[in-house]
Amino acid sequence: MRKNWRTSKKLFQRAEELFPGGVNSPVRAFKAVGGNPIFIDTAYGAKIFDVDGNGYIDYVMSWGPLILGHAHKDVVDALTEAAEDGVTFGAPTLLEIKMGEIIQKYYPSMERMRLVSSGTEATMSAIRVARAFTKRDKVMKFEGCYHGHADGLLVKAGSGAATHGQPSSLGVPQSYAQETITVPYNDIKAVEAVVQTDWKDIACIIVEPIAANMGLVLPKPGFLEGLREITEKHGIVLIFDEVVTGFRVAVGGAQELYDIKPDLTCLGKIIGGGLPAGAYGGKKEIMSLVSPDGPVYQAGTLSGNPAAMAAGIETIKNIGRKGFYDLLESKAEILEAGFKDAIKRAKADIKFYRIGSMFCQYFTEHDVYDYETAAKSDTKLYAEYFRSMLEEGVYFPPSQFETCFLSISHSKYDIQFSMRKSYKVLRNM
Repeated sequence: MRKNWRTSKKLFQRAEELFPGGVNSPVRAFKAVGGNPIFIDTAYGAKIFDVDGNGYIDYVMSWGPLILGHAHKDVVDALTEAAEDGVTFGAPTLLEIKMGEIIQKYYPSMERMRLVSSGTEATMSAIRVARAFTKRDKVMKFEGCYHGHADGLLVKAGSGAATHGQPSSLGVPQSYAQETITVPYNDIKAVEAVVQTDWKDIACIIVEPIAANMGLVLPKPGFLEGLREITEKHGIVLIFDEVVTGFRVAVGGAQELYDIKPDLTCLGKIIGGGLPAGAYGGKKEIMSLVSPDGPVYQAGTLSGNPAAMAAGIETIKNIGRKGFYDLLESKAEILEAGFKDAIKRAKADIKFYRIGSMFCQYFTEHDVYDYETAAKSDTKLYAEYFRSMLEEGVYFPPSQFETCFLSISHSKYDIQFSMRKSYKVLRNM
């Protein structure tokens, strides 16, 4: 029996009269998978429910922030209490200090930090202060890594090992894009080759230590270590974009997992507990350049918003409890084994990757280690899989090139149900 999405369809028609593509973030439009987007009404734990009354086990989890699951009682209670005292003041609050102290406890590399309202603000601001510190202009990023929609970061690589930026969005001046250098992810030799000739112009290298915006691509052994060595040698600021991985792959993020200390770190998602929040910070000597201490201007009306801080603090308090990550890992191991078994029994050409509570299924027979290999995936097959799983009551990201997220609220039953449905769909495909 096919699901009824009549109300979602009507709402989408209304939304198309108001918003570009009918949505407020492009991937929500379902353009990559076909059909109309579902409109969510309520959610609790690991499940979301749409306006037509259909329920789904959710592996999007608002794209990562909801590590505790939807509407977690402790977070809702903290949020309610904070809201009753006033949702914003445009002035300092105790909650900002508490959040800063918590972040510094788990991310000691962030000697000084600034709270902002999004991951895009965090990366944009980190790059600005890196340029001021080094007195250099160019930024190196990696093909397929997404660091928000700031102009200089909307650049993709062309042919060859490195390309001086071609903007991947209209509205980004060619002259501005030229300040961004792109190289393939996991290719330390390409980095070395560019730095060898251009190091005097490169202010920073920004990287997702675990790439989570072209699916899920894990760093090869020695890649992150190589970046740290190269940047230290040439006085280049190393920025870890841990907006996704921060507090997700470990309480101390990827830098704890791989034991690498970047110069600057960008955080987001989990630190807001599901509300808009971000942060950037690092070495005191770099961050001392930020206004009002220094000449690098950056400000935000809602930065350190008390409601977001309350939700984030309560979230981190929960995940910091003994045994939290062990339990989450055990659930993720069961999920990985079950999905891999479904792939094997269905004889499907799919590569499954996981680290902690993040995972991705690429519809390809090739190993995936950078953007080029990820792009070989069969997006039409993924779209068919997505739509079929949606019919079965399992909600995956509406794009092959997004990461799936597990929460502590996913029960063994939720995971086993998802495994069975995955096998059924793959077998029928």
